[in-house]
Amino acid sequence: MDTRKLEYFVTIVDAGSITKAASALHVAQPALSQQVSVLEKELKQRLLIRSKQGIEPTAAGHTLYRHAQTILRLVEEARQDIAKAGGAPSGHVSIAIAPDSIVPSLTPRIVQEVRKRYPDISLHLTESVGGALSEAVKSGKLDMALIYEPSEARGVRFTTMIVEDLHLVTNPAVEIATQEDGTVTAEEASKVEVFLPGRDHTIRQLVEKVWREKGLDLRLVGEVGSLPSLGSLLRANLGATVLPKSAVEALFPGQGFTSHRIVSPSLQSKIALCTANHDPLSEAASAVLVILREMLHEQLLAQFQHEPTPAGGLAYLSSPPEQILP
Repeated sequence: MDTRKLEYFVTIVDAGSITKAASALHVAQPALSQQVSVLEKELKQRLLIRSKQGIEPTAAGHTLYRHAQTILRLVEEARQDIAKAGGAPSGHVSIAIAPDSIVPSLTPRIVQEVRKRYPDISLHLTESVGGALSEAVKSGKLDMALIYEPSEARGVRFTTMIVEDLHLVTNPAVEIATQEDGTVTAEEASKVEVFLPGRDHTIRQLVEKVWREKGLDLRLVGEVGSLPSLGSLLRANLGATVLPKSAVEALFPGQGFTSHRIVSPSLQSKIALCTANHDPLSEAASAVLVILREMLHEQLLAQFQHEPTPAGGLAYLSSPPEQILP
């Protein structure tokens, strides 16, 4: 059975006459009758009968007519969707970002570039903590999220975009016993009182894990989820914090905070793309993703003045920026 036979059959039923249907379809009447016969042989059912009113469907014909209409409608919708897919991406794309990272500083450029390249894409941007964002992606409320990559999460997949070493960030008045290269050991960093995000945040979990494994005490002054508040606390010299260097420069520009890369051991965080396991990105979301990768790469080059690499604790992309993620 093919769609052409179904189209012929529906047209005959609608017209109530093979002659009228042949004229509407621009098909010879004998050829149209033959197609109906072939269809009846395939289904092993009589589909049409002659009456005083003309050609009418049998009970089996009524059933086929109902299904044929649905099939033909779906085929036409598929044709239209495929035709649209050949044009510029369009639609609604919802994306969330970790507020305490380099990504929020790129928001204006991201919006500007999406508007320039794809005027028919409507962006919805939001900020929240990682756990809530991954749940929103899993449930379909968000297309994607750029967040600190957790150790594990069900129902979503993470594609690492940036890997960065973590730094101890302090008021410049704080005296830190640093190494010759300006780094600070985890043991020395543990002697400083710190403000950290809540327990569900990846950075908090990384710090607690390393301090615990080294037998160090975490001198936690308080949990802070507000970046303006964190900046105020650092300026008042009430405690330090732990962040990637790129985040410090993006979130607290010109505020003079001191940052020392933590070593022995190094602590690395990952900014990752979070997408749902069960649903691929739409064409519009994939187009936005390409722009996100470009913006991240350009920002890192601008900050560090050269191609970012793992050496020296600089942020680096985990894969070539021109590569489109699946």
